[in-house]
Amino acid sequence: METLAPNSLAKAQCTARTSANRWACVAFVIAAAILAVPGAARAQTAAAPACANDSTFHYLDFWVGDWSVIDDATGKEDGTDLVERILDGCAVMESWHGNDGSAGKSLFYFVPSERRWKQVWVTQQALALGGMKEKRLVWRGADGSTRFQGELVGERGRVLLDRTTLTPLAGGRVHQVIEHSLDGGTTWVESFRATYVSRAKQ
Repeated sequence: METLAPNSLAKAQCTARTSANRWACVAFVIAAAILAVPGAARAQTAAAPACANDSTFHYLDFWVGDWSVIDDATGKEDGTDLVERILDGCAVMESWHGNDGSAGKSLFYFVPSERRWKQVWVTQQALALGGMKEKRLVWRGADGSTRFQGELVGERGRVLLDRTTLTPLAGGRVHQVIEHSLDGGTTWVESFRATYVSRAKQ
């Protein structure tokens, strides 16, 4: 009696399946192939480059920390912001807690195929304009400053450009400016300007 190899057996079993189970069948074949060559699978995983070894993944290092966010206009704390490296340095998570009870989280991640950082910001008011944002890195300064920009679509399809600029300051502080434009970026209006101060140094 002829004995089929694991991968051949998987293909043979899949041949008899209906098209409705096609995707389950594909998953079955892939799993069988991996199990047939566990050493090769482990070698591929081990060969994956570490994010920490790529300087691009360190663009936001200056912003990582546990911060008190001081409104430049009032000199008072608006809230706290915890910015952390996650997933072995492959992404950055921001957790904002406003003193007014507001909250929001951002995931910053790098897309290798585009060689670009992107951001997704979500709040508990995600259905309101600005409650959920998607931005991309559009500029990086010689001092390490970064600018993320995206679009918000308002009533009747009106497009509002939204950008955030983060600048490293002396003493380990960080400056943040949020701006909006209604004319395609010709003019910008500031909506928020604040300084990040380490809570550990207060």
